Amino acid sequence: MNIILLGPPGAGKGTQARKLVEERNMVQLSTGDMLRAARTSGTEMGQKVAAVMDRGDLVTDEIVIGLIREQLESDKAGGGYIFDGFPRTLAQADALGRLLVDMGENLDCVIEMQVDDEALVGRITARSTCGACGEVYNDNTKPIPADGKCTNCGASDFQRRADDNADSLRTRLMAYYKQTSPLVGYYYAKGDLVSVDGLASMDDVATSIASALRQNE
Repeated sequence: MNIILLGPPGAGKGTQARKLVEERNMVQLSTGDMLRAARTSGTEMGQKVAAVMDRGDLVTDEIVIGLIREQLESDKAGGGYIFDGFPRTLAQADALGRLLVDMGENLDCVIEMQVDDEALVGRITARSTCGACGEVYNDNTKPIPADGKCTNCGASDFQRRADDNADSLRTRLMAYYKQTSPLVGYYYAKGDLVSVDGLASMDDVATSIASALRQNE
């Protein structure tokens, strides 16, 4: 099963992707991770990525699609793929659709994680992340343990993103609504979209996503 996780920054896409990797043996294809790995890989595609990033330019859609193709060809996932952070635009959605058809793959479901902006701002400005494993904590709903150790891996290196503040988040939300929110209508029209409450508890969101995937299997 191949799926896309859609939602604004801070909606919890990464958290839910990790749960799907653990529970369904899926592979998370994060464009950010792929670009960082490619830059140091020494491959022909990696050299292209490094050259673009060293110039300070944006990586083209063509390069990102090329990286995704390489991943699909080399990393056969029994549970399928999670596209996280891509597509971001209608042009990218069309390109991904063509790639999947070309490779004999299907897009089975697009999960939209719906949120309320102000509630999301409150959530994100209270967020900390374990620097070792990426486990997410929140000052209000899931505080860092009293012993200062991550409940997932035992590390004690907790971090807050520099842009996890109200002004930066609202800027990121505006960019999302301009560029990426049109994908909601795009995939709805195709019959692929399922919406879940992204501000529910982590377990409730996971349950809603699992139910949506079962209905599309």
